[in-house]
Amino acid sequence: MSTPRFLDLPPGVAPQKIETPLGTFAALEALPVSGVVERWPALLVPGLTGSKEDFIAVLMTLAQSGRRVVAIDLRGQYETPGPDDPDAYTCPALGADVDALSQVVGDGDPVHLVGHSFGGLVSREAVIDGLTKFASFTLMSSGPGAIEGRRAGNGRKIMEEVPVLGLEHVWHSRFEPEALANDVPDEIVEFLHKRLLTNSPTALSCMAGQVLTMHDRTEELREIEVPTLVLYGEHDDGWPPDAQSEMAAGLGAECVVVPGAAHSPAVEAPETTAAALVRFWNTAEKHYLDTRQ
Repeated sequence: MSTPRFLDLPPGVAPQKIETPLGTFAALEALPVSGVVERWPALLVPGLTGSKEDFIAVLMTLAQSGRRVVAIDLRGQYETPGPDDPDAYTCPALGADVDALSQVVGDGDPVHLVGHSFGGLVSREAVIDGLTKFASFTLMSSGPGAIEGRRAGNGRKIMEEVPVLGLEHVWHSRFEPEALANDVPDEIVEFLHKRLLTNSPTALSCMAGQVLTMHDRTEELREIEVPTLVLYGEHDDGWPPDAQSEMAAGLGAECVVVPGAAHSPAVEAPETTAAALVRFWNTAEKHYLDTRQ
């Protein structure tokens, strides 16, 4: 389970609503303290049971590199409403949302796209469809196909139990015991409870089905030739680290293993994660500009 390191927003981070042709999305926006934006923006997409708050610990460090950085809730996730139509929560449909958001956030500039876990699968759709020019793409703790291991079991339970027993049952039977076993502070437990119950049940169960059945699109992604980073914790319990390393090799992508982290590097090792992203983004921008001179 991912838990935000801080619930209080740091200076320079503010909640926003981003209007797109496909709907309005809840977001957290970080700007450099100086107010001067000199580099291309970044869009951060959370995982299945996560939200924009999972990126709180890295937002200001990323913004201080001279960028506008925006973390969002997907459609049907936490503070972004969504319909009861299951077709709204397929990876291609959510990928179209990421396209729309990227075009608004970029406002004519290429965008650095980061997808965490299920958010990586969704973001990959936006990269492959070719509708948006991305400065770079980072797969953070996200694999080539369907999720594996313990998290696959959790996904099956969500898909099976949420439509029948509801979100409150899933909280008390699964999420709350895990949080208490991990000594999560009371205020964060309260936030996690609120976040889960605010999700669209249709969205959560449909997204779980997507993460359990996604096929490998590594070859298609490689053909796009967007600078790509594969970043994951050394103890990742979602997609096996070996599978993510092999995916990086297949993509010809840079690969960063975050020491001490598991499935949520932005929460578990924010300084290391933010530094790796900033370095990668700076290199991608330099390469982009050098090839056009």
